[in-house]
Amino acid sequence: MADLQQEKGLVLDFLNNIDKAENKLLAETISKYTSDDFHMRCTHPFNELKGADNVANDLWIPIKNSFKPIQRRMDIFYAGTNLIDNHSSKWVVNMGHLLGIFNNPFLGIVPTRKAVMLWYCEFYRVENNKITEGAFFLDILKFMQQLQLPIIPESTGMVGFNPGPMTHDGLYFNKQPEEEGQKTLDLMMRMANRLVGGGMKTTVPDLEKDWHKDMIWWGPGGIGASYTYEGYLKGHTGPFEDGLDYVEFTGHKLENAEGNYGGWFGWPNLKMKPKSNYMGLTSSSEKVGEMRVVDLYRRNGNKLAENWIFIDHLHFLKCVGIDLLGRYNNLKN
Repeated sequence: MADLQQEKGLVLDFLNNIDKAENKLLAETISKYTSDDFHMRCTHPFNELKGADNVANDLWIPIKNSFKPIQRRMDIFYAGTNLIDNHSSKWVVNMGHLLGIFNNPFLGIVPTRKAVMLWYCEFYRVENNKITEGAFFLDILKFMQQLQLPIIPESTGMVGFNPGPMTHDGLYFNKQPEEEGQKTLDLMMRMANRLVGGGMKTTVPDLEKDWHKDMIWWGPGGIGASYTYEGYLKGHTGPFEDGLDYVEFTGHKLENAEGNYGGWFGWPNLKMKPKSNYMGLTSSSEKVGEMRVVDLYRRNGNKLAENWIFIDHLHFLKCVGIDLLGRYNNLKN
C-alpha cells in the first residue's frame, strides 16, 4: 500500500489556505494546489464545478460570505488508494463541521445572526503533487432542520449535530498499519455487497454479521441518527424501505480505508423511486430520483461500530419533483 503522507500534507495545506484566504485570493489559492482540469462534485445546488475560478466563486465564496468567520472542526481525516480502480489513485478524506455566524443569506435562507454548524465531508484525489478532482458534500437539509424551518417535517431518527468518533481517534495525520486498513476495507465491502445483493433490505441477522449491537448510524438531514439494531431498523431502514422502491445500484466513485476508518461516495450511488411517504415529503410517483451518498465507517475489532451518512436529499427530491429551496423561498415571499 502506498505511503500517502505527502498527499495528506498537500490536502491539509490546501484546506488551511482555503479557510484563511480572503475572497479575492481564493481562486488563486485553489489554483496553486490543483491541476488545470480540476473539478468538483458537490451537493445540490452547487453540483458539478470545473476549474479553480468556479470552485472559488460558486462554492467557497458563498459559504464564506454567509458564515464568517469560518472555523473548520475536523473529526475524521485519513487517506487511501481507491479499490474502484484497483488502487491506482490516491484519495484524502476529511469530515467534520464548519462553524460560523450566519450573518448573510445563504441559498435564499434568511440569516439568524447566530452560530451554526455546517456538516460536511470532502474527498480529494491527488496526482503528481496536485489535486485533480474532489467531492464536497454539505448537508444542507440538516442545516435547514437546525434552523427549524417549517417546510421540513419531523424526522424518524434523532435530530442534532452528528459528532465525530466515540473513540476520538479519527484524525490520521500519521500513517496507520497497512493490515488494519485492509481489514476495514474488507469488512465495509462485505457489508455493502450483502446489502446490494439483498435489494437494499436489511434484517437483524444481516446486521449481526457485520455490526456491533450498539452500532450508531449518524444519519443525514431528513432522517436523523439511530442507535442499536432496533433503533436503526425503526429510524432508518423501515421508513426507507416503506417509502422507496429500489431501482438500481449505480456504483461508487471511491472506496478506500486507512486504519479503523474507511468509506465511499457515489455520483449517484442509487436510483430510487418514491412509493409512499418518504421523510414526510413524498407520495407515490413514477419519477426516479438519484441518491448521491457518502458513507464513512469506524471499525472496532471485526465489526462496524459507527457510520456517518450524507445523502444529497435536495438533489434526490428535486429529481422527483420536490424543490425544497423553492418551497422555502415561496413561503418566505
